[in-house]
Amino acid sequence: MSDKNVENPHCLGNVQLTEQMEILEKALRGKERVEEELRDSEKRYRRLFESAKDGILILDAETGKVVDVNPFLLSLLGYSYDAMVGQHLWEIGVFKDIAASKEAFKVLQESEYIRYDDLPLETIDGRPIAVEFVSNVYLVDHNKVIQCNIRDVTAHKRAEAEAYAERNQLLAAIEQTGEVIVMTDAQGIIQFVNPAFERTSGYLREEAVGQNPRFLKSGKHDEVFYRKLWETISGGRTWKGCIVNKRKDGILYTEETTISPVRDPSGRIVNYVAVRRDITEHLQLTAQLQQAQKMEAVGLLAGGVAHDYNNMLSVILGNVELALSRLEPGQPAQVNLEEIRKAAVRSTEITRQLLAFARKQTIIPKVLDLNQNVESMLSMLRRLIGEDIDLTWQPEAGFCPVKMDPVQVSQILANLCVNARDAIADVGKVTIKTANVMINETCCAQHAGFVAGEFVAGEYVLLAVSDNGCGMDEETLNQIFEPYFTRKGVGQGTGLGLSTVYGIVKQNSGFISVDSQRSKGSTFSIYLPKYADHAVRATGGEQVSEIPRGRGETVLVVEDEPALLLIDKMMLEELGYQVLSAVTPNQAITLAKEHAGEIRLLLTDVILPGMNGRDLAKRLQTFYPVMKIMFMSGYTADVIGNRGVLDEGVNFIQKPFAITDLAAKIRDALL
Repeated sequence: MSDKNVENPHCLGNVQLTEQMEILEKALRGKERVEEELRDSEKRYRRLFESAKDGILILDAETGKVVDVNPFLLSLLGYSYDAMVGQHLWEIGVFKDIAASKEAFKVLQESEYIRYDDLPLETIDGRPIAVEFVSNVYLVDHNKVIQCNIRDVTAHKRAEAEAYAERNQLLAAIEQTGEVIVMTDAQGIIQFVNPAFERTSGYLREEAVGQNPRFLKSGKHDEVFYRKLWETISGGRTWKGCIVNKRKDGILYTEETTISPVRDPSGRIVNYVAVRRDITEHLQLTAQLQQAQKMEAVGLLAGGVAHDYNNMLSVILGNVELALSRLEPGQPAQVNLEEIRKAAVRSTEITRQLLAFARKQTIIPKVLDLNQNVESMLSMLRRLIGEDIDLTWQPEAGFCPVKMDPVQVSQILANLCVNARDAIADVGKVTIKTANVMINETCCAQHAGFVAGEFVAGEYVLLAVSDNGCGMDEETLNQIFEPYFTRKGVGQGTGLGLSTVYGIVKQNSGFISVDSQRSKGSTFSIYLPKYADHAVRATGGEQVSEIPRGRGETVLVVEDEPALLLIDKMMLEELGYQVLSAVTPNQAITLAKEHAGEIRLLLTDVILPGMNGRDLAKRLQTFYPVMKIMFMSGYTADVIGNRGVLDEGVNFIQKPFAITDLAAKIRDALL
């Protein structure tokens, strides 16, 4: 056997030892690598622990002592590292709500996971903070520890609180606003309405939510209107306009509306918001203002025409009366002149109605009891409306004091009763009533029907005339006070009756409310300012049995219309007066200075070129201190009164006038 084939035990032992040494070295290198990795892991964990933006608190689960705490939590709570580490959790005041005692700490020990989303804490200096608290229990090197992660949510909670407060403010504004707010989903189904919707529409929120807004349809808009509206908002655009809707009680109202789409972050339309404002009353007031402005313009025109027409009528009437007075009875021309006189008198009434509408007629107001005044007219009114119509009188008990011209009360009642009579086809009923009423802003806002005139809150006397005739539609109501508007046939009315009433009421600072329905009749309610003192019975003028004549007294007449001046002079001379006549104020002053004798009366037009009648009178009274003054005019002027009301003690005669009226007025002035 060769020596090479014989194993050497010594060599074999060396190989095994070498292999074992290599294994050991590998094991040592692996351990070192693991230890290095562990150290690296610990370093990484420590860096994360140290740099974390949330607070981290490590507790010994057995003792409850703080093992470790990261810098963020120390900074958040205001503690130092040494002040916390080694302390029992319940000894650190800020955690009193988590573990107020060793017994309470058992909750953390026995619960593998605890979470508080909004835990109130206090810093060491007492500043309150809100934190999100999460605790986990786990083993580290066979030791049980509790890791508490504490996140500061103070700013988040403050932002939430501010957003909540802002939301509440917005909700309160939506709830309290007078504008109607309606929100629907993308299909147009109502999801929300505010209280203003309930007040305006009459529907409760529960009745509206879940419905399509079409349940408010009034029938005033066609399908094209609604289709275009939907196309606008569903196309992502805002729609603005006015919509007439129907309340729950069936009353129509108009809303100024803006409907806007609401989009989500992706741009998809998810809601529609409608903001609506009830403008029904605004539209009514606007219509009334426009009507008042139109009536004012027509009144100015009517007043101007009536003034010029009155002058011509004065010439016609005066000449006719003089001609009739000089004719022998039975003359053929007498019949013709009588017809001319009648036509002139009738035309005079028409111009006076125009002046009443234009509030340019001159009035002499007296304090009177409206009840007494109306009662004195009942017999005349019954004759006026005929036997087929029952006239009922319902006066307020006691006084109904107003201050106005008694003639105007007669004009109002006569016109309203004739209007009521014409509205009744056969037999019917007319009711006149009075009442003392208090009117405020709320009453006016709730007042039904058409209102004409300027409303002012206060105490009023109501004069109402009702009938059960044919009534009027809305279109007619909007025109009834316009001059020459009438529903009567040709030749059956002038169309000035209600215009006259309107003018009288306006002139006396009142207003009219009209309530009327087709086939159910009409009620005209006139509100006249109540006079504060006790009323007195109005007395009519004295009846003149014969024409008072002059005794040669000198009268100075001033009139800028030559034809009218001539007829005035002729009538005065016919009555027995000496007459000085002038067409201008300067000419009148010259005549007065040159006249040797006494001038008993100045009869002057109110409006003259260069100087008004009142100023002329003052100038002339420096020469003739005891001279009486009487004004004449076809319409009123502020020269001798205010808003057509004569100043106290002013003598006045309305043009055109008859010779008998002139004679009576001059006699009263000279007394």
